[in-house]
Amino acid sequence: MTFESTIPGNHIRTLISDALEEAMLSGALPQVDTPPVSVERPQNIENGDFASSTPLKLARPMRMNPLRIAEKLAELIHVGGQVERVWAAKPGFINIGLSSKWLASRVDLIRDADATYGNISIGDGKRVQVEFVSVNPTGPVHVGHARGAVVGSALAKILEAAGYSVEREYYLNDSGNQMGHFYKTLLARYKQANGVAAEIHAEGYQGDYMVDLAREISDQEGRRFLDIDDAEAEAELGEIGLQRMVDEIRTDMSALRVDYDSWFSERSLFADGQFDAAMKLLKDQGYLVEKDGATWFTSSALGDDKDKVIIRSTGVPTYFATDLAYHYDKFKNRGFDRVIDIFGADHQGHARFFKAMTPALGIEDGRLELLLYQLVTLKRGDEVVRLSKRTGDLITLRELIEEVGADACRFVFLSRSIDSQMDFDLELAKEESAENPVYYVQYAHARIASILRLAAERGIDFTDGDTSLLDHESELALIRKMLVLPETVEFMAENLEPQHLPHYAIELATSFHTFYQQRRVVSSNPEDLDVTKARLKLVDAARTVLARCLDLMLMEAPDKM
Repeated sequence: MTFESTIPGNHIRTLISDALEEAMLSGALPQVDTPPVSVERPQNIENGDFASSTPLKLARPMRMNPLRIAEKLAELIHVGGQVERVWAAKPGFINIGLSSKWLASRVDLIRDADATYGNISIGDGKRVQVEFVSVNPTGPVHVGHARGAVVGSALAKILEAAGYSVEREYYLNDSGNQMGHFYKTLLARYKQANGVAAEIHAEGYQGDYMVDLAREISDQEGRRFLDIDDAEAEAELGEIGLQRMVDEIRTDMSALRVDYDSWFSERSLFADGQFDAAMKLLKDQGYLVEKDGATWFTSSALGDDKDKVIIRSTGVPTYFATDLAYHYDKFKNRGFDRVIDIFGADHQGHARFFKAMTPALGIEDGRLELLLYQLVTLKRGDEVVRLSKRTGDLITLRELIEEVGADACRFVFLSRSIDSQMDFDLELAKEESAENPVYYVQYAHARIASILRLAAERGIDFTDGDTSLLDHESELALIRKMLVLPETVEFMAENLEPQHLPHYAIELATSFHTFYQQRRVVSSNPEDLDVTKARLKLVDAARTVLARCLDLMLMEAPDKM
């Protein structure tokens, strides 16, 4: 089930567009080129459920007073069904109020939709790949990577709700220099674990996790790698270590409720011929040149700051080359309609390169989108917790989840726009109070579950409840807020901005708590049974929408707290 037709704003926009067309055809307003009709939700309900500033935008081309334009349009907007009232307001707004009866009738629709409520179809089944995290498998996932993991997994979920066919992918950088440093470090640590002196080279990985990994492999494999030459030992140990690190990453991602549809190996680009195919395409298009013994991609001609070396004079490809081949595979081989790459802010320099890469590969503008998330500062009280992967002084994702829980991690990381830096307050994330937004939202769901349990204990069957009895402002305000979810999904999917979801969840929880404070749901008075049933339906609908929000954020919807 999809809900475009249940998004009130879409209907209001259509009503205003139809009125504008009618007014110009009839001569009530001059015929001019019209901008898209704008519809907003006023902060004050006294200004209606919706307002449009379109008359203000038409004032100049129509050479009319905007208030007069608003009055003309208001006269032509049909009142009935969803719409209860239409009026013009200074300096040139059209205000529209929704029908209380229509609002109340939405409760049954929401309950019937249940876990599909909020689904829309703007994606039309188009295939979208969301690639996120994709850190080198050379160490544990740390807090800095967690933000990308949360944003990527939530965005994928939202895009699915918007009607896209989504594939989540982790790109394993299992070749190249960094893996070489990892292999050398592991062999040195393995030797040390077996009492053999060995130095960690300057570019090696210093973290204690390498000591632990080498010791675990030594315990299972014994000393056999000491009996073969270093090159062979490094290769065999490296494969074992790589698989262990990938397994660790899978475990950490799963603990954060992140699951991937595909784990793509960089090495497969060479084994399957995609690398050679991509290089041939670029060469045939005239984008590769030989200079100083190396192969260069002339990306500066396509908007990059400078040309990039893609094959070194040693014959070894750079990561720019594998990026080209990888995206060739995404679009040309696997045929995704759209690809969304989510990287940390340290990939800022990639933006121009990616912009140059797409036309070189024959990829239409807009099909590849790059999202960059900013740094996270972890705090415990006023103390900043420093991170350092190279020195071993790191806070891993696993440690963060163990301290504050996956739900707190997800909510906090989602709550800010990815292009803004953020502080993660460990103490607040664990606090069980209304000051903690995670607790506040989940507590609303738990309170609803408690109310429904009470109704069940009293044997109240509310399936025949009459929602037309819902007419108190707190009841209608809660319904209004529940109806915002489909348009929130639409906005997030179109703008790739999942941060609006936790804020909407807080607003929805606030609307529920306000209603609960003002209206008794389960009354002991038999004369109030009809109202009790209607309110239980409302509460059950609120449970549906809150649970849906939490599900889209990949969080739990607890029945008790």
